[in-house]
Parts: sequence; structure tokens; C-alpha cells
Amino acid sequence: MYKAMIYITLKQSVLDPQGNAVKHALFSLGFDEVDEVRIGKYMEVTLEAESRKMAEERVKEMCEKLLANTVIEDYRFDLMEG
Repeated sequence: MYKAMIYITLKQSVLDPQGNAVKHALFSLGFDEVDEVRIGKYMEVTLEAESRKMAEERVKEMCEKLLANTVIEDYRFDLMEG
């Protein structure tokens, strides 16, 4: 059994209006040291796989086929066994 922690964020070249709104809200609350806020998604997926390599391949496939819009989003994941 493997657990994948998947992080999806907008590509750096894509505008992030939600991140900008949070940045401005933080600034108005006095957190004027904040330079940039990027908003993303976090998912946890548990899966059965015969090996770590197979689990990585399957998670990558999930990200590219469904979980991330690779035109505008980047993804990365950490994989834990157990």
C-alpha cells in the first residue's frame, strides 16, 4: 500500500487571481512582508501497487489524465509506503 501526497499549483506564467486576493487580504491585515501568494490544491491518494516504481507511474498517470490540467498547472507528489 502506498500513499501519494499530490501538490498541484498554477504554472508560474499563469495569473493567480485567488492568490492575489489572499495577498491583498494579508497586506490589509498588516502582513506587508508577504511578496507573493500562489494558491494550489493538495490531494492524498492511497493505492495498491506491486512496487514503488509502479506506484509512481500510476500516480503520474492519474495526475496527467485527471487530477492536474497540465496546460496551466504543475504537479509534484511525494510517495510513502505503508
